[in-house]
Amino acid sequence: MPSADSLALAESLIVSIPDYPERGIVFRDITPLLADAAGLRTAIDALIAPFAGTFDVVAGVEARGFLLAGAVAITAGVGLVPVRKAGKLPRPAASVAYALEYGEATIEVHDDIAPGTRVLLVDDVLATGGTLAAAHELFAVLGQTVVGTAVLMEIAGLGGRELVSDVHAVFQG
Repeated sequence: MPSADSLALAESLIVSIPDYPERGIVFRDITPLLADAAGLRTAIDALIAPFAGTFDVVAGVEARGFLLAGAVAITAGVGLVPVRKAGKLPRPAASVAYALEYGEATIEVHDDIAPGTRVLLVDDVLATGGTLAAAHELFAVLGQTVVGTAVLMEIAGLGGRELVSDVHAVFQG
């Protein structure tokens, strides 16, 4: 696990932008963290630490989760499975629809992952938890085991942990 000092430095690279994309929302911009090699390495090591040796593949949730999941997969020496929005995968895929605060969405993953594969879910932010809960359901339908969910940041008070209880959040926002 990275030191408290290196974690504090990495967290300081995340920029809060008020009223984006709409009034009342505080957007967490992780691009400065992604651009800083030491900060990114710290974040990736912290995402992996509680799950080291327990997973066979990393599943990255579209879209910013892809950026983190790719680095986690390379660091851990395992493969990457993209969890995409509906209609974005070129081969047969399994899908799960889930409710959003403003409608419904669907996520998909290729359906050729071996049953019993141990999956680490990775995303940038846990907010309301709908997408990550749907990803858990999707892998369960396919016969894989989600060993945990690693997120860079959890935004408390939005109910995400009520839907996804196995979350390891590097930072609280």
